[in-house]
Amino acid sequence: MEWSADVSAGDWLRDRLDDPWAGTIHDVVPRGFEAYARVLHPASVQSRASGDPLPPFDEWFAMGWERSQRLTADLVTDPATWADTAAAFGTTLHPLAQWDSIVRSPEFGSNQMTSPDGRWFAAPGTGELDPHLLAALAGELMRHTSTPDDVTAGLWEGRGGLIGHTGRRPSRAFFQIGDPDDATLARHNRMLGSSFADRFNSVFRKPSWQEGILSREISEGPRLRLPERPFILFRGALEEFADDDWELRMPWRDLPAEAEGAAPMSQSPSLLWPADRAWAMVSEVDFDSTIVGGSRELVAAICRIPDVEALPLPDDARLYWGADEVNR
Repeated sequence: MEWSADVSAGDWLRDRLDDPWAGTIHDVVPRGFEAYARVLHPASVQSRASGDPLPPFDEWFAMGWERSQRLTADLVTDPATWADTAAAFGTTLHPLAQWDSIVRSPEFGSNQMTSPDGRWFAAPGTGELDPHLLAALAGELMRHTSTPDDVTAGLWEGRGGLIGHTGRRPSRAFFQIGDPDDATLARHNRMLGSSFADRFNSVFRKPSWQEGILSREISEGPRLRLPERPFILFRGALEEFADDDWELRMPWRDLPAEAEGAAPMSQSPSLLWPADRAWAMVSEVDFDSTIVGGSRELVAAICRIPDVEALPLPDDARLYWGADEVNR
């Protein structure tokens, strides 16, 4: 993929979005396609290897430290589908299902809930696809466009650390987790403690360029501005996303985080579409699912991909919290 300053390539999207937002998927997903698929982002579930049930979170938090740690010493974490989750909570999976309703959460945004059989279910991530899911989707999407070698990927500029800026503070900070008794770590922390800048002694210091993942040229370059969302565009071949390790080859690979010890990672595209506009894929930052608009054949094919949990979505669907009228 290569950066593209020609943001006019995305003007057609703006013409097919609701502006102002109206509360349907068409706030962020273009209208005009025959059908839509909702690709559900995977959740996770924790259980005890012994098979004994875990307590509700409020009870676990109320325990003393030693007791709570003993209880979770044999904790096992596994991926969980939405169908698995609905079965565990006795709810119904359907195209408009909302996670909080599936897990019977009494409030919006509950990250973890305890199932009746004593397992901890954690909510799916929002705003991006797991690498292997994007690879699986790309393999199918290639068969439903006449221009697989000319696709545009859009990255929402609001991801932390993605773009640089002119200022006095860095684009982001890295947090440290480690043993405070470790001598090497303690020496490193003493060095950091003595190197903090004192802004009161440099009140006339001019703002300087603070680096992000992307170069200064890209950071200061043009944006595709859709309702409420600005995007940075890249162009290339869809095949570049077809392998599970596509993250390693993206120009927005997070090398600064890797330098701090993080695993290799590239943000998955917020937008993806081919030059022939046969389909469009949208991973909206606030959605726990990715929406693909295209032909009926494409949507049916996506819903059949192994290891991808997807459902056909009606036009004008609403995916906000409280829209699940089945699981009330």
